[in-house]
Amino acid sequence: MNAPVLSVRDLKVEFPTRRGTLTAVDGVSFDIMPGEVLGVVGESGAGKSLTGTAIIGLIEPPGRIAGGELRLAGARIDHLSHQAMRRIRGKRIGMVFQDPLTSLNPLYRIGDQLIETITAHVSLSGAAARRRALALLSEVGIPAPETRIHNYPYQFSGGMRQRVVLALALAAEPELIIADEPTTALDVSVQAQIIALLRKLCRQRGAAVMLITHDMGVIAETADRVAVMYAGRIVEIGPLHDVIKSPLHPYTKGLVGSIPTLDFDNDRLVQIPGAMPRLTAIPGGCPFHPRCAAVFARCVVERPELKPEGRSRVACWLYHDAPAEAVQ
Repeated sequence: MNAPVLSVRDLKVEFPTRRGTLTAVDGVSFDIMPGEVLGVVGESGAGKSLTGTAIIGLIEPPGRIAGGELRLAGARIDHLSHQAMRRIRGKRIGMVFQDPLTSLNPLYRIGDQLIETITAHVSLSGAAARRRALALLSEVGIPAPETRIHNYPYQFSGGMRQRVVLALALAAEPELIIADEPTTALDVSVQAQIIALLRKLCRQRGAAVMLITHDMGVIAETADRVAVMYAGRIVEIGPLHDVIKSPLHPYTKGLVGSIPTLDFDNDRLVQIPGAMPRLTAIPGGCPFHPRCAAVFARCVVERPELKPEGRSRVACWLYHDAPAEAVQ
């Protein structure tokens, strides 16, 4: 049995404020195995991106990891110094962000940026690093890499820039790729190409992928397992087929119901009433209960924990306790 590339246990991220301490990520736990894509999905404010930011050690002060453990290939990384995490980022953990222009320096040719990344993490000569940069550009689908290696980021389309960012992320053969909304700014047809490319390249290398997105359609096409986040917690996690075909948590059912299909029997998509609660106003009990059509008395006063249900785990009293009279 392979050991997980990434193991997250009871991760807690807090932000001290003058009005008190706000908990943005609250007890999140999951593993990602070699070659596996874990899709992390939820609305804006669910804590998805902050979980990824905590893993790569880039939480801005006064934010802090207040509890839990992060392990990369079995070794803890949550207590490392800033300098030690810098050595891990890029070499052992690759990153692909939403806007490729934030990852590329507009003043440098893409070849220079690739070669600098390669030589920073791998012991190669300048000529060998250039050959590797050309190979990476070719692998991610950049046409005529011998010519395009001399171009600046502005000379590429959005989809091509994201391919360059993917090449940068893979430059040092990382064990883990964290992709935070990597296709949001792209056309739908280009989204499919980038997602397929990310999946193929990481499978070939045996790298684990944490794919963060709000788009259940992207998750359905890409992930092996799915973690659904709401108000800083995982409310459901399980195999893709189970979560998409037989969702358990009412919030997951709403997200899955929002995926357009070619089924003409469904006139309208599912709508989840209300909005994600602010960190200053997370309800007691189950945080989703003000928006839930299946809410009953226990949901309002007691918070459910993740417990096994079939091949998945779900945090919902509908599965852990017989429903009492519904709350009106």
